[in-house]
Amino acid sequence: MELRQIQYFIEAAKLEHVTEASYALHVSQSAVSRQIFKLEAELGVDLFVHEGRKVKLTPIGRQFLQHMEQMMKVLEQARQEINEYLDPERGTVRIGFPSSLAANLVPTVVSAFRRRYPEVHFQLQHGSYRELLDWVGGGVMNLAMIGPVPQGEPQVTGEVLFRERFKVLLPAGHRLADRESVGLDELREDVFVLFPKGFVLREIVVDACDQIGFQPKVSFEGDDLDAIKGLVSAGLGLTLLPEIALGEHIPSTIVSLPMSEPQVTRDVGVIIPANRELAPTEKLFYDFLKESLPSSCGI
Repeated sequence: MELRQIQYFIEAAKLEHVTEASYALHVSQSAVSRQIFKLEAELGVDLFVHEGRKVKLTPIGRQFLQHMEQMMKVLEQARQEINEYLDPERGTVRIGFPSSLAANLVPTVVSAFRRRYPEVHFQLQHGSYRELLDWVGGGVMNLAMIGPVPQGEPQVTGEVLFRERFKVLLPAGHRLADRESVGLDELREDVFVLFPKGFVLREIVVDACDQIGFQPKVSFEGDDLDAIKGLVSAGLGLTLLPEIALGEHIPSTIVSLPMSEPQVTRDVGVIIPANRELAPTEKLFYDFLKESLPSSCGI
């Protein structure tokens, strides 16, 4: 089995057309057909069913494709790691992050790192809390910024970078809007706008309320920060959000106040695989995060 045969097979499977695969690969149609035929002969199975000019994967062909795509990812990762060992300051960092860190923290950190290492490339991937854990634990990526930092996850190792306070967001006409700070107990009769069940930011707020003896009355739910802020702005409830997630621009229809007692917080940090080494460029970025946050990045 040759690497060229695998490449031709994957392209034909993706496009479901040998001629179009040949155009994409910049080779002749006969070359693609010949290499796929040799591959099938070596394996002793038909990978494709021919339907006129089109091709469809057989059941065993679909299984084989999954394995070959995984193999190509491993080969690409190996090539990238070799390049980075030769010159870590020109490599690539792929990092995941949740929406609550997207607007401020991630761009600030990446910008600060690029000032030191201007030729490093980044691939940024937004994901939910559970997706980030699964991606890092399962090998899709090696780094994710996250909050709160997980405990008891055997596939990942977490490093706390700083602790962040939550603020209360009130409609501008709320009875407490002219206060300098608000205690959580003062909100027990109010209605809340929160993320849906299963979102970690909701769990933090619900747990904080539970610790002082009440369950928040949830009037509306939103699955992104802008939706939640929009509902608060419309006077449909109040919410608690991490300070970094608020961004710099809060509409005049919302009042943002510090929390007094009890303070609601989360640990923000980075997770890496528990059983895999970071590539050199990733290690540069990981060390930068530990050394620099929050002070030198202005957080």
